[in-house]
Amino acid sequence: MIHALDYLRELNTASVLVRLVLAMLFGGLIGLERGRKHRPAGLRTYMVVCLGAALTVMLSLYEYHLLTHDWAALAQEIGIRTDVSRFGAQVINGIGFLGAGTIIVTGRQEVKGLTTAAGLWASACAGLAIGAGFYECVLLAFVLILLCVRILPAVERRMMETAHNMNLYVEFDSLDAVGDIIGRIKAQDVQIYEVDIDRGRESGRAPSAVFSIRLNHRVPHTQVVAAISELESVYTIDET
Repeated sequence: MIHALDYLRELNTASVLVRLVLAMLFGGLIGLERGRKHRPAGLRTYMVVCLGAALTVMLSLYEYHLLTHDWAALAQEIGIRTDVSRFGAQVINGIGFLGAGTIIVTGRQEVKGLTTAAGLWASACAGLAIGAGFYECVLLAFVLILLCVRILPAVERRMMETAHNMNLYVEFDSLDAVGDIIGRIKAQDVQIYEVDIDRGRESGRAPSAVFSIRLNHRVPHTQVVAAISELESVYTIDET
């Protein structure tokens, strides 16, 4: 067992695969817990960020290995004493500004663009690995990142449809309707733990509210949405 772990601590194809898969798995498990509570960063975001972080660390190890083995004579000849991993660190820090520009908060209090920002950051990590010639690692990372952003959305939606926590965005005709809406929500055997009301005066829109609720029993979210939409005072209702 110890010898197997020592082998996986080395920089080889098997250890690269194990590290990337573990990063995706553990990052995904943390993101799944956050996603089931309808937090902005969920399953895919945590997976991609954890994958990118693992890729960056292995890239630094790969560059150090090259400088001390394959490129050792050349580095000694030209007098390289700089930690080459710092060049990648500057790229990763810089790409954070671009990623921040893709994240927005909508009028419905939804945070959009987190997965896009994480994918942009991970693609920068992959670009660094390609530039360093770390082909085995970047190929495996590309497949796993593509799996996160292309195939997992359907799985994530399926799991979120029956989650105990959900957020509801509701537009209504007047603030007097809030009491009726809360009463109808509680009638579905749920608990309301947060309400964010927008009076709509400054924006000129109808009043709205975001209800953060927890279902006491596992029921389809569409059932709760349909029950609230029956109120005449409700203009729009959507799960966020």
